[in-house]
Amino acid sequence: MISLKKLGVLGLAAALSISVAACSKGGGSQATSNSTAGASGPVELSMWTHNAGNKEELAAITSVVTDFNASQAKYQVKLQAFPQESYNQSVTAAAAAKKLPCILDIDQPNVANWAWAGYLAPIEGMDDTLGKFLPSTVAKYNGKTYAYGYYDVSLVWVTRASILKKYGIRTPTIDQPWTADEFGAAMKKVKDSGDFKYPADMGTGWTGEWWPYGFSPQLQSFGGDLINRTDYKSAQGALNGDQAIAWANWFASMAKDGNMAKKGSSDPSQDFMNGKTAFLWNGSWTAVPTRKKFDDVIFAPPVDFGNGAKVGGGSWTWGASTNCGDPAGAAEYLKFAAADKYVAKVAQDTNNIPATDAAAALVPAFAPGGENDIFRQYSKKFTVMRPETPGYPFIATEFEKAAKDILNGADPKTTLDQAVSNIDANQQQYNS
Repeated sequence: MISLKKLGVLGLAAALSISVAACSKGGGSQATSNSTAGASGPVELSMWTHNAGNKEELAAITSVVTDFNASQAKYQVKLQAFPQESYNQSVTAAAAAKKLPCILDIDQPNVANWAWAGYLAPIEGMDDTLGKFLPSTVAKYNGKTYAYGYYDVSLVWVTRASILKKYGIRTPTIDQPWTADEFGAAMKKVKDSGDFKYPADMGTGWTGEWWPYGFSPQLQSFGGDLINRTDYKSAQGALNGDQAIAWANWFASMAKDGNMAKKGSSDPSQDFMNGKTAFLWNGSWTAVPTRKKFDDVIFAPPVDFGNGAKVGGGSWTWGASTNCGDPAGAAEYLKFAAADKYVAKVAQDTNNIPATDAAAALVPAFAPGGENDIFRQYSKKFTVMRPETPGYPFIATEFEKAAKDILNGADPKTTLDQAVSNIDANQQQYNS
């Protein structure tokens, strides 16, 4: 299951960006240490994953590798698992030494950065297959596909039917989410009751990638964004325009008005289940524990703040490196591993949204009418990808800093202007 820990690996994003910028862009030089062949044996393809500490996903990926190795005699994939906490550092160190594995998994927001740096080779010949995947599970840069994933997750507002009934709050639907006014009225009703420590918890006690993943969709619903997506050269107007300032004022008011904590606990789901909050802004990964606790839990869509409801998209993906001594072998594995039955296997074992309709039909909970089908519907309808630019790791860090400062009383306009200035300066290296 995706969790905060899975998202948290991107707390390394700033360091990753610096590492990439420090490396020469000649990372595509071929190395042969990652694909070897005996005199009469199959070609060995090295493959890395971040899943050393995630037994369910590691077991699922291992089963795909086992099937591939048994399906033909030309190649043998050798899987090596790393602890998630050190995975990105291992990849960047291997890239500097031109010893990347043939096949590796990549957190989707990092794909553009690693592709720009020359770590990743484009995926070719899979357009028909990947055209059936959720867009948020296919990672692109400069019009080329570099990776695909088996699953995604969705942001949701977690609450209970009994809470909505008690305070006279409308149950929102995918076609009619709460408006900004409805949400504000709901916060006031719950706060005035004094029944909860705070009406809402939006995960402000977390750090790292949660901030852009969790809060930039709200910014986008206001009409702002992290960067102008026409050319990804500047954040001017997108992150400091009137809509962005309106988001910042609302975000600050959530804490100022007592609707959420400036800095919440490290386990907001547990706080919700313990009755400390009435509404939880979190991910579809909360479904298992909250359903065990309550029989009336509701997973409501994101609030529409005026420009449509939005959620973030993109999780772990798979691609091939430019260091692979046998790129044809890496391509053959990626094609084999994209079969719907493997998408279904990995998604089911991790309890995440399957990337294809056919795979979802194989997983009862995510099949049409299944208890988790709503998450897949949200992902399809509301997802906005985090910006697919090499500068995203820096953008993420700047946004987190700015949002935290605003929450703690900094002037929104001044703070966002500074973030834009910093982002624009950093983006210059990618604009040539």
